[in-house]
Amino acid sequence: MKRWYFWVGLLVSAGFLYLALRGQNFPELWNVIQAANLIWLIPAVLVYFVDVWVRSWRWHYLLRPVQPISPFKVFPIVAMGYMGNNIFPARAGELLRAAVLKRRYAVPVSTTLATILVERIFDGVVMLGFIFFNLRELSKLSSSSGFIGSIRSLALWGSIAFLGTLAVFLLAAIFPKKIETILIKIINVLLPSKWREGAASIIRRFIGGLESLRSPKEALMVFFTSVAIWLLETLTYWFVMRAFPFGVSLFALMLMNGIVNLSTTLLSAPGYIGTFDAPGIALLIAYGIAPAVAAGYTLLLHATLWLPITLVGGYFFAKEGIDWSKELKNARAERTQKQ
Repeated sequence: MKRWYFWVGLLVSAGFLYLALRGQNFPELWNVIQAANLIWLIPAVLVYFVDVWVRSWRWHYLLRPVQPISPFKVFPIVAMGYMGNNIFPARAGELLRAAVLKRRYAVPVSTTLATILVERIFDGVVMLGFIFFNLRELSKLSSSSGFIGSIRSLALWGSIAFLGTLAVFLLAAIFPKKIETILIKIINVLLPSKWREGAASIIRRFIGGLESLRSPKEALMVFFTSVAIWLLETLTYWFVMRAFPFGVSLFALMLMNGIVNLSTTLLSAPGYIGTFDAPGIALLIAYGIAPAVAAGYTLLLHATLWLPITLVGGYFFAKEGIDWSKELKNARAERTQKQ
């Protein structure tokens, strides 16, 4: 709580929550949630756990060149990572994944973080793809609907950022020695001599974590798996929608999925409070959905994506029996210096 990003995240979430809920009729909102047909949450949760399983398979695939670990063994670690992201600030669940993987299988933290960054880059590319694929849907909406009129600019600049980073990662995977030599030359110029050896070690481990991208076939496998992951999550959105008295197309839900998940990359309170909800509510209102219904759906969707995986991750975390603060400290230390 002493770290600056905790307080900044709280402020960001508070601002987004204000945008999400301003002007809402709260008694009407509560009535909408009470009237929801919650039986539809059962298939929604089941589909979401299939989604998490596919994520586990993707991470197993990325880790395969470093350490072959079956998806069955990876799944509990992925669930713990989700739990960590949902209850700790600054996506600390990613460090928790790295710490548990090192504890169980002796995989260096920096190598694990490289595979997790690859996941995030491909996720970002797919999210932007969802937005571009549905620009026709976006054109149906009023540009006066909050931030909706700026989505094209967001997609453009986001594409440049994500695709540029992906290109760098692919080059590092295809030409590891050349990129390693270039980066080590850079740190030798920029860093004091006492830090150079540790930084060089982190670079080598990080590049080692990109080994699964060394061929177009491998990269395409990760990409298409990422597409499947986000289509499954969109299907979760659809099942939750069935609990409410409105309907939009699956393409509209793909657009919503892309927008809200890009918004959650912003620094926020644990569980993406506000940064998930505000853009989702605004988008549905732009489709002509009543504000109370849009808010009720988005809040219940958020709870569906948050609560079950947090409980499952918490179970595995308790079963693991680790000292979270100690493991997090060790993971942060390895991320910044040679062990």
